[in-house]
Amino acid sequence: MQPRSIPQMTGTVLALALLAGGLQQPLRAAKPDPAQVAQAVDQQLAQELPQYAASRAGRCDDVTFCRRVSLDVAGQLPTVEQLGLFALDPGSHKRQELVRQLLATPEYGRRWGRYWRDVIFYRSNDVRALRAAAALEDFMADRLNRNQPWDRIVTEILTATGVIHLEGATGLVMAQLGEPEPVAAEVSRIFLGIQIQCAQCHDHPTDRWKREQFHHLAAFFPRARVRPVATAGGRSFMVFSMDQPRRLRGRRVRLEHFMPDLDNPQARGKLMQPKFFLTGQSLPVGATDQERRQALARWITSKQNPWFAKALVNRMWHELVGRGFYEPVDDMGPDREAVAPKTLELLAQAFIDADYDLKWLVETICLTEAYQQAVRNAPPEQEVPFARGCPTRLRSDELLTSLLQVLQVDLQPIRSRGRRFNGLAAARRRFQLIFGFDPSTSQEEIEGSIPQALFLMNSSITRAMTARSGSMLERLLREYPDDAQAVEELYLRCLARRPRESEKRKALAYIRRVGNRTEAFEDLLWVLINSTEFLYRR
Repeated sequence: MQPRSIPQMTGTVLALALLAGGLQQPLRAAKPDPAQVAQAVDQQLAQELPQYAASRAGRCDDVTFCRRVSLDVAGQLPTVEQLGLFALDPGSHKRQELVRQLLATPEYGRRWGRYWRDVIFYRSNDVRALRAAAALEDFMADRLNRNQPWDRIVTEILTATGVIHLEGATGLVMAQLGEPEPVAAEVSRIFLGIQIQCAQCHDHPTDRWKREQFHHLAAFFPRARVRPVATAGGRSFMVFSMDQPRRLRGRRVRLEHFMPDLDNPQARGKLMQPKFFLTGQSLPVGATDQERRQALARWITSKQNPWFAKALVNRMWHELVGRGFYEPVDDMGPDREAVAPKTLELLAQAFIDADYDLKWLVETICLTEAYQQAVRNAPPEQEVPFARGCPTRLRSDELLTSLLQVLQVDLQPIRSRGRRFNGLAAARRRFQLIFGFDPSTSQEEIEGSIPQALFLMNSSITRAMTARSGSMLERLLREYPDDAQAVEELYLRCLARRPRESEKRKALAYIRRVGNRTEAFEDLLWVLINSTEFLYRR
């Protein structure tokens, strides 16, 4: 039997051309064309970064693009059949069509729902908050798959009330247990890209933000509170608006926010008015919880607030391209310097003109030459931002999904102490503990660990790499009795590419040296699964 082969071909250059006048002309009511904006972005990068055009590594081949975009958009590997069909497709717009097909799958919302779950909960300091994580993930997956605009999603999150496992939008407030200062800090960091929390106890040391500005922001949240509740499914928590004085968890809770007096910590402190630090817009003391949070949501998501769009564009560019215009991705601020700030402004304005359409933004970034660059090594002194593909480590959910795809493992429900549990959900939680990392972290700061290596060597999932009866490897070896064909098929399944000739020669030589076909292929599969290429999106 002949192995399913992938032709060695590169993608056809997309036919992208700006309309007469391009983006210099007022944009029509219709959303900007993603291909046109992508080309404009690349042109602006070339103008801002003089060495960008000359230093580019060149577009990655079709097979690499297919794997890359499948992981980035849908969080899973393409099948061997999908790789073959994509590589053989002669269409000049097939990369854009593939992106749109992936955006139309439910896996798109689930992949990015898990991303935002990690963004919001990774910096929570109380394990009780994690009870809201699954509901937030479901909420985000639903809104993203329905392509709800980013401003509406954020408004729902900022104004949410309800039982946390029923109302996923309550996740951000629950992640900080309803404490005004950390909620304000996370709202600014996540949705504005500004780390104003450094001004909580003193004026910001490296930015213009004053201590009063942080506490004016915190004054939007003193009435958004969390309390335990009993539900049909057991004990839970509820986010609610507290507009009347009451005692909560044994103490009387203030309805207003007071900036602490650093010289006299026992004093009540200074009463703070709800005031948005970027614009000075404010509400009177005494405003209700919903009046405060709805007003803040309007001011944050306003199209006149450039930080809202720039923060999201910078974050998405970082996640897809591998490096943001600002690094760290959540520390922008007016006193920070960006790489190619005009390019960021161009893309952010186009995102605003597209009415905060997230699918539009993903498609646009994936069509840029910056996104499609091949991975090439270069000395640090010759590195030009966005001119080469940046390998990015797979997040825990993507890694687990990839393992289950390759090994064709179906995690069945499990029983423990008489209770029935979702085996896949349990595996995802364990993977999150071992392989999880803060999505806001720069790629160069993300490193592997000894527990991760040991898990990939010895876990029950990776033990499926054996050629026992019924396993993926056993079926593959039975289907491909020729060693060379079996090696090619294994590479296609694991790394979404055919082996290079040198790799094939080494693999075949090893199989002959071991003298036991089954054991040799088990070793080869183990090596591929534990390789950097499998653990990274390239």
